[in-house]
Amino acid sequence: MPSAFETGLTTGNLGAIRACPKCDLHNHALLGGNRQFVEARTGRNVEPLQDRLNSMAEMHDWVGRNVGAIFEGWKGRLLAFEAAFIQAREDGVIRLEVGEDVWAITLFDGSADRLTYALRHIHETVAPEIEWVPQLGMSRHCPVSALERWIAPFLDLGTYRTLDHSGDEFAQSISVFKPIYRRAGERDLRLKAHVGEWGTADDVWRAVEELELDEVQHGIAAVESSAVMGFLADHRIRLNICPTSNAMLGRVKSLASHPIRRLYDAGVVVTINTDDVLVFGQGVSEEFMSLFDTGLFAAGELDRIRLNGLLDDD
Repeated sequence: MPSAFETGLTTGNLGAIRACPKCDLHNHALLGGNRQFVEARTGRNVEPLQDRLNSMAEMHDWVGRNVGAIFEGWKGRLLAFEAAFIQAREDGVIRLEVGEDVWAITLFDGSADRLTYALRHIHETVAPEIEWVPQLGMSRHCPVSALERWIAPFLDLGTYRTLDHSGDEFAQSISVFKPIYRRAGERDLRLKAHVGEWGTADDVWRAVEELELDEVQHGIAAVESSAVMGFLADHRIRLNICPTSNAMLGRVKSLASHPIRRLYDAGVVVTINTDDVLVFGQGVSEEFMSLFDTGLFAAGELDRIRLNGLLDDD
């Protein structure tokens, strides 16, 4: 008998899909929030991206024009974090991996404790029923010495469960981040990194080995190599994929030809996530519906993918 989730997909019932438990394991809180909530709080209606772009630089330009200074300063960043929980709550997300970039400690008088308290308060006030997986983020653009200084007090708190780094994949060699990842791994954080969105399959393999990653954000370039896909499948390295983001940024030709299909067929563990809801206009439920509507996956397959993110990581 089909699950409620499968029935929601086959009948085109978005409300039914939203009612089913889901995860969002690849959400940048700064742009990952609920549009209606942001408009109600700021008076700004951020219309989602309509035309395909061709690079991260074009996306940053778009964000500058359409989002502007809404989330500037510590108050703005907390507003964005709250909007992310509102979005998750209304979309049936019961596990949300989201947090703050370590540089944001500079907005809280250098206090990791103060910043973390603020994030925890938002979670407990807005959506305590959601399993919040606190995540530390780092930018590849920042000097490693600064990242090491900023991250230290966060690691000492023992609150955070995952580490990720994002930004221009070519800004610095992956190897320069190894000491930070080793330190985070010693504190039992799950290790993630943005890689293979714009780079190559070899970049994915190298990042997993050098940083000892448990998961990869995007990682879709792995499809270029059967050896890399086999490596990921054998080692159960999960790819947290954001299909609409990849399509709208011109990384793939279309949603219907997204490589998530070939990755799934190769035995790679994949999840479906949002990336930046304010930019791309798709919640997790819409992401699943879109993949079903293109014919890329059957309803039962998408249900299995949904469950991938809800299983325990260990």
